[in-house]
Amino acid sequence: MLQEFVKSNRDAIIAIAKESVAKRTAPKPNARELENGIPVFLDQLGDALRLAKSTSEIDHDELKASASRHGKDLFHLGLTVDQVVHDYGDVCQAVTELAVNQGARISTEDFRTLNLCLDDAIAGAVTEYGRERERELTHHGTERLGLLAQELRNVLDTATLSFNSIRDGRVAPGGSTGLVLERSLDNLRNLIDRSFAEVRLDAGLKYGESISVPEFLEQIEIGALIQSRARNLDLAVGSVDGTVTIFGDRHIIGAALANLLQNAFKFTRANGHVSLNTHATTERVIFEVQDECGGLPVGKAEELFLPVEKRGPQVTGPGLGLSICVKAARANGGDLRVRDLPGRGCVFTLDLPRSRSLAP
Repeated sequence: MLQEFVKSNRDAIIAIAKESVAKRTAPKPNARELENGIPVFLDQLGDALRLAKSTSEIDHDELKASASRHGKDLFHLGLTVDQVVHDYGDVCQAVTELAVNQGARISTEDFRTLNLCLDDAIAGAVTEYGRERERELTHHGTERLGLLAQELRNVLDTATLSFNSIRDGRVAPGGSTGLVLERSLDNLRNLIDRSFAEVRLDAGLKYGESISVPEFLEQIEIGALIQSRARNLDLAVGSVDGTVTIFGDRHIIGAALANLLQNAFKFTRANGHVSLNTHATTERVIFEVQDECGGLPVGKAEELFLPVEKRGPQVTGPGLGLSICVKAARANGGDLRVRDLPGRGCVFTLDLPRSRSLAP
């Protein structure tokens, strides 16, 4: 009965599931998930129910094999493992909700079968998803490692030459060469922080905690002020209400915000101005980093967020590392946007969900 119900109500179930997924704040849904992912989940559930004659005759191996095929498809649709797990649950919840609303006669055994199918489907899809992710990481890992090694080598060479000049007494530590050394060491730290955040994101490692936004901004400001002064830039950090909090991975969010500031410092003209302002609504916390880079070339805003390896080996523009910021935002239920200020600069917006206050 349940198999026939799912088949005859396919469109209605998909509509309910899409509505549920669209309202979810974490993990945040995307267009491909809604348009392609949800139908894939339901089709796989239909396959599972056709294979399951009764709870005692479920072919678990076949169900997991079917789920594995779909898990591979889901990975190539760009879904995260969090989205895979949540969407299976949302589809099954949609089936149950519609059955109740229509007064459909679905037996307890059928619902038990549905739960067993769900369990096998998640296990199979997530396992295959993990395999596909590992293949992808292995494929790109060597190229990405080579790019990182090249960047590190270039910065290290500059730092070494600067240090040797200072050590040999050819120049004074407080002069231009000392400033080059300082910036090189700062760039080394930034590269390591960026790479560490990327590794955590690719591995799906997240540690969620309640974060006081004012305290978080104080920590960000300390390091940012050092960098801005080294580049002769003015940095202004706006205040925010003391009760504002977010929930997420402090290190990953911090790395994303630090990267936005680093890009702002790098491309703002000498003696220019960079600002970090934070706005809070009842639902969202908005971090805005504004620079004075002069604005973006026409049609280039979309390219900024592409992964470095997809934009060519000579990437040196403000997009360097921004794809990591996008991953960091979405991994914490948020998003990253850019607004061009023609002839002046850019505003990068890190948009995250607001959580309950830490105050009692």
